[in-house]
Amino acid sequence: MSLGENDLRQLQRALQLAHSAIGRSDPNPRVGCVLADSSGRLIGEGATQAAGQAHAEVMALRAAQASGASPRGGSAWVSLEPCSHHGRTPPCADALLAAGLSRVVVAATDPNPLVAGAGVQRLRAAGVAVEVAGGASAAQVQELNIGFFSRMKRGLPWVRCKLAATLDGRTALDGGASRWITGEAARADGHAWRRRAGAVLSGVGTILADDPRLDVRHVATELQPLRAVVDSRLRAPAHARIYDPPGAALVFCAHAEPAAAAALRARDVEAVELPAADGSVDLRRVVIDLAARGVNELHVEAGPRLSGALLRAGLIDEFLIYLAPKLIGAGRGMVDGRLTDLSQAWALQFHAVEPIGDDLRVIARRPGALGWLG
Repeated sequence: MSLGENDLRQLQRALQLAHSAIGRSDPNPRVGCVLADSSGRLIGEGATQAAGQAHAEVMALRAAQASGASPRGGSAWVSLEPCSHHGRTPPCADALLAAGLSRVVVAATDPNPLVAGAGVQRLRAAGVAVEVAGGASAAQVQELNIGFFSRMKRGLPWVRCKLAATLDGRTALDGGASRWITGEAARADGHAWRRRAGAVLSGVGTILADDPRLDVRHVATELQPLRAVVDSRLRAPAHARIYDPPGAALVFCAHAEPAAAAALRARDVEAVELPAADGSVDLRRVVIDLAARGVNELHVEAGPRLSGALLRAGLIDEFLIYLAPKLIGAGRGMVDGRLTDLSQAWALQFHAVEPIGDDLRVIARRPGALGWLG
């Protein structure tokens, strides 16, 4: 059998449902599912819930049951391959089998080594007709779950560096004043991108200068990202607003001085020692540590020093830049590149450019940033 217009339409609906899991499902992928009965009538749909709760397939089955409809002999359209392993919840492939479905259409296979085709195989072995769409549908799933695919395939989160600047590339005046370079629409959009992240990373310089919260406030969310600070000598005070609830926080340092570490522990803030040979914090180990904590997308909001250090270390995959139609002349730049020749400049590729209010949102990626997808 081949995919028809209805299959593609239902996969698009499953993707819409998957988008609704942003800010809720981490560290699990964002997945949507649509069900039809044996006559083709749509009877249920669902999206992944919070970690440890029902996945998209189970939510769709529950919706069908609540309406009194039976999925037996029917079809399911799922944005990502049903899981086949016992994690915090039972396998979704088993739930679909128990429901008696005859056909399952999957947009993309799961990159998790614990699944990676095993869900499709289990369904087929039980006599269910399974089709994997691939192509454009799979690309949409990968884009929606870019951090999950990154963590599963290369053991690292997808690292996105957010910057707000004037048209002449200034993020602040020489004295540090930066509120507000961009407008309200761009700031709300920035919070929507924060909501996608499993963690927001900043540096001690930003904490000391601005005392930001770096939580999600301007858009609705069910989860607050972990807030992480790179602070080699624990200079930021324990009463800094970034450590305030809601949400958890931690600090990466080179050396955890006992008194400062104790003050942080009193606020339920963990201090993680990851020293580099030069006495700074080993940024690659920071990113690896966050991946081990289940962070899929790492959202960097920092000054030019930390942003530049991450760039020089080859750890930034994507830049999210808001450009305001303003010129301020002298001021602080976006990143501290420490280049001595133009030939050393980092080449990027425009991925998307879109007006946001009066400002412009630019998404630019490293060439080959998705090479690990294969």
